[in-house]
Amino acid sequence: MENTVANAEKYFGQLCSLLAAYTRKTARLRDEADQLVKQLIDFANSENPELRATMRDFAEDLAKVQDYRQAQVERLEAKVVNPLKLYGARIKWTRAEIKKFKHVRNHEIKQLKNLEKLRQKSPSDQQMISQAETNVQRAAVDSSRTALQLEEMVDAFQRQKLRDLQTFFSDFVTIEMVFHAKAVEVYSSAFQTLEKYDLERDLQDFRAKVQGVSGRHDTWPLASTNTSPSAPRSLASQSAQSTTARPRKEEKESEDNSMEEAPVEDLRALGQQPHKWETHK
Repeated sequence: MENTVANAEKYFGQLCSLLAAYTRKTARLRDEADQLVKQLIDFANSENPELRATMRDFAEDLAKVQDYRQAQVERLEAKVVNPLKLYGARIKWTRAEIKKFKHVRNHEIKQLKNLEKLRQKSPSDQQMISQAETNVQRAAVDSSRTALQLEEMVDAFQRQKLRDLQTFFSDFVTIEMVFHAKAVEVYSSAFQTLEKYDLERDLQDFRAKVQGVSGRHDTWPLASTNTSPSAPRSLASQSAQSTTARPRKEEKESEDNSMEEAPVEDLRALGQQPHKWETHK
């Protein structure tokens, strides 16, 4: 019984520490990706119209992935790390019960020793021997009852431990699968955005500007284009600050983004249950 509790204390503590570190690193990855989004927008603002619009759309998709990653972090904390922390208190209580059983058993052993001494030193003192025998019987009953209770308690502890382990890691895998499924969907959109980029338009625009500076206007005519620095594409109306400082919990950026943020809200709402070892930096 003691080994069961000792193993749970050792390995649950290690699992909690590792999963907490995993969650913290995921949060740091989210923060680094936010910085990447900001840098992409700053870069886009210095480029030609076609690349500017493409980079802003690409940055918008990356920002959306970080919203999903934020939901992933919150769910890992709530459904995996925090529940593991509960075992600290549960193991402490189980150890206290084992200590109680040891005390009762030691009392029984002590009474048996007293009886044996009386029989050796005062074999004719039947009254004292009888009293000692009564004490031994009471101690034996208490020890048997406590042992039975402890056995049932440890059995329940083991059953709950195995069930919880199954639940924790099922939740872990589900959270990871949902995040990666959503991320692949958004990354596919980002890939399509990059594939559609027409570098020839930007090259023609660049050549036209170079010719204008050098006074040449007879070659490489500028092709007509519908894009402009003010073209209303996904991130064209958003500043770098508003993209990287998006709300983290249940908030939405604006009415214009409400439909795009809906999948994040759905992700955060999937089976989130409050369970309770620490992930804060």
